[in-house]
Amino acid sequence: MIKAGIIGATGYAGEELCRILLGHPQAELAAVSSVSFAGKAISEVYPSLRGIFDGVLTGEEEVIARSDVIFASLPHGLSEPLAEKALAAGKKFIDLGADFRLDDPADYTQWYGLEYKNPGLHAGQVYGLPELYREKIAKASLVGNPGCYPTSIALGMAPAMKAGILDAGSIIIDSKSGVTGAGRGLSQTTHYPDCNEAFSPYKVAAHRHTPEIEQTLSDLGGEKVTVTFVPHLLPVNRGIVSTIYASLKKELAVEEIHALYKAAWGGEKFVRVLDLGQTANLKNVKYSNYCDISIHVDGRTGRLIVVSVIDNMVKGAAGQAVQNMNLLFGLPEAAGLEMVPPAF
Repeated sequence: MIKAGIIGATGYAGEELCRILLGHPQAELAAVSSVSFAGKAISEVYPSLRGIFDGVLTGEEEVIARSDVIFASLPHGLSEPLAEKALAAGKKFIDLGADFRLDDPADYTQWYGLEYKNPGLHAGQVYGLPELYREKIAKASLVGNPGCYPTSIALGMAPAMKAGILDAGSIIIDSKSGVTGAGRGLSQTTHYPDCNEAFSPYKVAAHRHTPEIEQTLSDLGGEKVTVTFVPHLLPVNRGIVSTIYASLKKELAVEEIHALYKAAWGGEKFVRVLDLGQTANLKNVKYSNYCDISIHVDGRTGRLIVVSVIDNMVKGAAGQAVQNMNLLFGLPEAAGLEMVPPAF
């Protein structure tokens, strides 16, 4: 059994990791840590775990010592020294934060206001989006788990970008996330009276996932891509809906583009391209590692419209991290992740 540890286990993504790992057939949840709740059983923080996993929240060093793979679910700027210690001890490290997602250190400084303290460490990082980079992930020791918005967008856009059918300067992304995307800490915007029965954009044209989105789309398209990205806060617990608009380079029937997507994703377990005439709905992917994609063409304007939906806590965070763990250890990629989305 692979021994897995979680640093930052009491955040939403950390708890979701617990939930998934406890059902994994070839992994054991060996250690968990939390600064805020150190010394308490994690089941005191999340009573749903009572009698299932009552592990005591320890320090970070103990998690590294007791684990084969360490998941870090922390704010940006905190994972780098932990990754250094884990790799020095011969362990695998999967970061659910932002410290190992961006290739250009200047982007990290511009968008996160920090600098890499160990540039050499980042030379070995691999971007952990399995459907696009699984061969690199399988050979890595240090994985930067993608952000939730970038995951939905990259999967939604990959076939079109690779085929070169879009005007790369025309991409507009309108994304909506459930409140768990803001993390467990309270804020005015996620306070129930302000969030309930409300819907609005936030961080317009200034969200930190922008460089990550552009980095991946540029890699897929083979040219520099700049996007307009506007996220919104949905008054639901979980889920992401990304509606993506881009101008086609030439007139293409929706059937042609749909066939392109079916061919690209047909062999993927966790990416489902819906039939023409259907529209992706976050309700159908909740609590699962699936990404549903629907394809639409506005013939009047010559624009492709892609709707991509995921559960931000699973495919957008913990589920994808476990998918990366499976690749790192040569396990079946879907191990522990075949949760069926509930119908309601």
